Amino acid sequence: MIYLDAAATTPVRREVLEAMWPLLTTDYGNPSSHHTVGESAARALDYARRLVAAELNCKPADVLFTSGGTEADNLAIKGIALARPRGKHIVASSIEHPAVLETLDYLKRLHGFRISLLPVTAEGLVEEKTLRAALDDDTTLCTIMYANNEVGTVQPIAALSAVCRERRIPFHTDAVQAAGWLRLDTAELGVDAMSISGHKLGAPKGCGVLFVRSRIPLEPLIHGGGQERGRRSGTENVAGAVALATALRLAQQERLDHYSASLARRNHLIGTVLDGLEGSFLTGHPERRLPNVASFCFPGANGEAILLELERAGVVSSSGSACAAGSSEPSAVLQALGVEPDVAQTALRLSWTASTSDAEIALAGRAVVSSVRKVQGLGSRA
Repeated sequence: MIYLDAAATTPVRREVLEAMWPLLTTDYGNPSSHHTVGESAARALDYARRLVAAELNCKPADVLFTSGGTEADNLAIKGIALARPRGKHIVASSIEHPAVLETLDYLKRLHGFRISLLPVTAEGLVEEKTLRAALDDDTTLCTIMYANNEVGTVQPIAALSAVCRERRIPFHTDAVQAAGWLRLDTAELGVDAMSISGHKLGAPKGCGVLFVRSRIPLEPLIHGGGQERGRRSGTENVAGAVALATALRLAQQERLDHYSASLARRNHLIGTVLDGLEGSFLTGHPERRLPNVASFCFPGANGEAILLELERAGVVSSSGSACAAGSSEPSAVLQALGVEPDVAQTALRLSWTASTSDAEIALAGRAVVSSVRKVQGLGSRA
């Protein structure tokens, strides 16, 4: 089997399992407990926080551990919006993950916020002039994802955050797909909040992190014992925090070593598919995209049939976001890029880890071509 759905999740790395094991078996204490076992757990949690802070170039006090990217997005957006004594207007891109879009809908329905969803170019980019025009005196937050989870387009986050900084508007970015492949220096990016998920990096599901500058007011979503400096109550998942910190450190340290090789694989795969299938087209930006994501549409073919045929050929892939799997609706992201709904139903996303080989990508490219041709052949005979 060739696994090409890494944008959905990745296997847990051995180094991460080894780092977690003591915290699940011997150093299993509650970090709030004032005895030796609890203090040992507290030291491990502090170690994880400092590790993440070093990778994000921020203060340890700016690091909050969560249950994943979805909670981090919710905490950033609801927390900042409900805590700031300024306006009730939020700006976001039209191609955000459901964790962001559904959070915005909640704030609109229950708290009366006005939401502006910015249009994107046909390649999935938010333009500075579009963002600038959307901001007003009531804007309390802007949230724009770093890299899109369906098409892989990478936004110019530093430039966009600078537009908001001119107006002193906090800027949040969902960096769940970007982590491990792009620079996460929060000072360089100019962001005030950033969400990361562990299971996209080789950590287990159920652990995430939110960077949010300690000067930014943040209303907690979860109330209780006041853990995480009062910003996220609940007994900390120490093993999960160490797992995420370890996975993040490894991924960011190895990023430059793996980037070029993955980029070459991506370009080879894109060339194989586009050259072999007339009428097919790439979705997202051809260059400003993640090095491990290639996404296509095949007009006239049945997208579900393509996925099944590919799996028969030993290639596991997806049509887009795993969070939308099972929905019969065409991708909202592709429609925001101007793709017609019937064509959006033919989408295919291929995404891989750093350990995926050149040979696997070459085999997968040929499998895509043969699978789509087979599906198109079946359609023409129907």
